[in-house]
Parts: sequence; C-alpha cells; structure tokens
Amino acid sequence: MRNDNTTTGPYDISDMTNSFTPTDPAQGSGFTDIRAGSWLERQLPSAALPYARLARWDRPIGWWLLLLPCWWSTALAADHLPNIGLMVLYWIGAVAMRGAGCTLNDIIDRKIDAAVERTRVRPIPAGEVSVFQAVLFMSAQLVVGAVVLFSLKPQVLGLGFAVLVLIATYPFMKRVTFWPQLFLGLNFNWGALIGWVAVTGHLAAPALFLYLAGITWTLGYDTIYAHQDKLDDIKIGVKSTALRFGDTSKRWVGGFYLATLVSLGLALVIAQAAAIAVIPVGLVAGHFLWQVMFWKMDDPADCLARFKSNRAAGLLMFVACFVARWHG
Repeated sequence: MRNDNTTTGPYDISDMTNSFTPTDPAQGSGFTDIRAGSWLERQLPSAALPYARLARWDRPIGWWLLLLPCWWSTALAADHLPNIGLMVLYWIGAVAMRGAGCTLNDIIDRKIDAAVERTRVRPIPAGEVSVFQAVLFMSAQLVVGAVVLFSLKPQVLGLGFAVLVLIATYPFMKRVTFWPQLFLGLNFNWGALIGWVAVTGHLAAPALFLYLAGITWTLGYDTIYAHQDKLDDIKIGVKSTALRFGDTSKRWVGGFYLATLVSLGLALVIAQAAAIAVIPVGLVAGHFLWQVMFWKMDDPADCLARFKSNRAAGLLMFVACFVARWHG
C-alpha cells in the first residue's frame, strides 16, 4: 500500500475533490451490503444475527460462486449422472468455508470496512461482534469444512489443505497488488480440482481447464463487483482490477469471459462431451454478452446486480457439464 494514498492505475486520487473521513457506523449508511428485513431477521434470534451476517448467510451468491466449480467437475467426471451425495457435501462445505473466509476477511479488514460506505455497518466495525468472538465463530465454520473434507476420498486431503494457504493470504492481496481478483479466482475455483479428484481419484486435463475457466470467470465478475467501491478504495489506498483497468474495464471483463468460454470448451472437448453441451455453452456466451454490453460501471446497484447474475451463468456451465455425459 502506498503511504500517499495514490494509485498507479487509471484512477488517481489527485482527481478527487472531496476529502475522506471514516463514518461512524451508528450514523447509518447510504449504499450498504446489509439489507433490513431479510429472512435472517425473521427466522433467527437477535443474538445470532450478527454472526449470520458475518458469514453472509443473507447473501447466498458467495457460496453459490464457491460451490458451482465443485459441481462442474463432479458432473463432468461422472460416468453418467453426478453423485448427489457429493453435491450435497459440497453445498455444506461451500456455505461453511465461504462463511469462514468472509469472517477472516472481516477480521483483517475491520479498519478498512469502517471507512467504506458499503461495509461500515458490518458486524465487526459496527461493534456487534468482537474480534475474539469472530475468531471463535470462524473456527467453528472451519471445523464443519474439515468434516466435509474428511468425508471425501483420501486423495482429496492434500488439495483440501493446500487451499488453506490461498485462503489465508487472499485478504492481504488488495494491499499489495492491483490483482486481488486473480487471487480470489485461485481460491474460489479450487473446488473444480477437488470435485474431479473426489470422483476419479486423480487429476486430469479437463479439471485443470475447468479450474482455469473458473479463474477467468472470477476475474470478470469480481472486477464488476469491485467497481462498487472504487472511489472509496482510491481514498483508502487499497487496490483492485477495477482501479487497474478503469474505463477500459468492459473490454477486460469481456476478454476474461471469452477466455472462460474457451477454457470451458476445451474441458468439454477433452472429456469427449456430448454435442448437446453446445447449447448451454451458447447460453453462457449470451449471458456474458448481456452482462458486458449493459453494465453501468459507475452505478453501484447495477454492478451488484450484474455480479449476482453470475449465479445463472455458473448454473448454465453446470448444465453444460451435466449434459456432456448424455451420450446415447
């Protein structure tokens, strides 16, 4: 992080005319990622609400994006139908590990979160959960993730423990590089490798191409997501691909999505997919085109909506891997 709070990307703090001061969470927030009236408030006791928000249980898009690469490889590695038991285990693991990752991120970023409009009402900067309580909650979620991991084939254990290094280092990347989205992609798509090994007992080229497809997909959707915070990020001095690409972000996101389609296509071809898989891949391409063409980079609400729409893109990629086994 640069001490003068400037960046070397297209957006420069010298262009900003308003000074920056952190806002007291108690004063409320304009654009926030916590919404009143969610199902959490209706179903959970008030004491549990801050922890549920810490794990982002009210925003399932995160665990969907973590889960779907596991489902892709589970479907593509199957002889015919994917193992439903494995898919359920991955869902439990994705919710637990996404929650643990968010908790770790909020512990490390608590001072930054207090200075950003969208995040200043999160449980730790708002004073609803202490750092010690957050560490205990994160540990409990990691235990759930470990139970899921040890329920899989022994060959998966090495991969499962290796990803912990990526999880632990990711929260620091925004401080040292304009490419934290790349490190998020390395984290979030590890399941493409785990899913394949859990079915076959070994890695193979289709799994590696699915992993690559997930990484470039994440670079695309998380660049869109990062545009929500670009002005606050400039003032604070943290980095992102949104700041690195600036006004050229649409071209970059389009390029990442094109690379995703190429990698997905190669995974399907190497796995000798059925020709019908072309249909959902075509729908994915159309979805990506819609995202890029109509994305409003300077509208935080639109950025969030485009980002969330990637659940549909990921599900279509799962359908492509699922029907790939429909040889008949």
